[in-house]
Amino acid sequence: MRVVALVPGGIGDQILFFPTLDDLKRNYPDAQIDVIVEPRSKAAYRVSKSVHEVLNFDFQDRNSLADWGNLVGIIRDREYDVVIAVKQIWLLGLLLWLTGITIRIGYQGKGSVFLTHAVPFKASQYAAAVYHDLLQPLEINSPVPELAVNVPKADIEWAQNEQKRLGVHETGYILIHGGSGQLTQAKELDKIYPVQSWHQIIQGFQDKQPDLPVVVVKGIDDEQFVRSLLGSSPDIKVTAPDDIGKLTAMIAGANLMLSTDNPALQLSVAVQTYTIALFGPTDPAKLLPKNDKFLPIKSPTGETADISPNAVLEKIWGG
Repeated sequence: MRVVALVPGGIGDQILFFPTLDDLKRNYPDAQIDVIVEPRSKAAYRVSKSVHEVLNFDFQDRNSLADWGNLVGIIRDREYDVVIAVKQIWLLGLLLWLTGITIRIGYQGKGSVFLTHAVPFKASQYAAAVYHDLLQPLEINSPVPELAVNVPKADIEWAQNEQKRLGVHETGYILIHGGSGQLTQAKELDKIYPVQSWHQIIQGFQDKQPDLPVVVVKGIDDEQFVRSLLGSSPDIKVTAPDDIGKLTAMIAGANLMLSTDNPALQLSVAVQTYTIALFGPTDPAKLLPKNDKFLPIKSPTGETADISPNAVLEKIWGG
């Protein structure tokens, strides 16, 4: 059986879709599963264990009819048996009908008239469970599995060497991901946490736990963020993983991760690192599973910047 899933969205969306892909592969071990994702999200599949091939299509671009026609051609040429559409887009439903694929699965709503199987869109659920509902037409009705990733051996070895370079391989470390770099993609101002607040958290943590190093993740666009942190907290250590596998391995090695609402948060969930997550406008229940290892702090105003550093420190010591 050949299956293709069309999964618009960022890296975090892809990782939340991993349990659906993994459960599909578990139930149909001989299936060849491909995904079609936006170019910005292809990197996520470095740590996927269930996908055969990753194809690109920029769903957010102003695509012409010719662009959509090319997508139909690509799908038709590969002779898939099943297509799964994650977004409710009327035109996409029509195009999938034009591919002639026998089983076309998506959500009820826009374009569902062109599908062979439309499932209810239960948006109030944990996002991974929303995606997992798409497997019901394939007679997969089990609970959504936990997020899981497959980190390449080379990335694990890189992280081990990086921990030695930083001098944290024996002490352990607390990891901070501010989420302002490339992994975040869209610079959503209401999800950014101020440098001054990070400094207060770091200072408060070091005052109480001086022997546990603080490591900050530096992404492509984080030069100013990290420089500012070093200016006020010169004892922090900095790591700059250049792909999602290395980042995942560094997260897996941490005693604790502090993160804003960004894709790195989903990697932390996948490797089961104890995590405190700062949420602004987003409902934590949709992005975090119910697990005592993953503790959300929701802004009272919907702006991440309005979360008090003391609230974070209290969660660290008492969470």
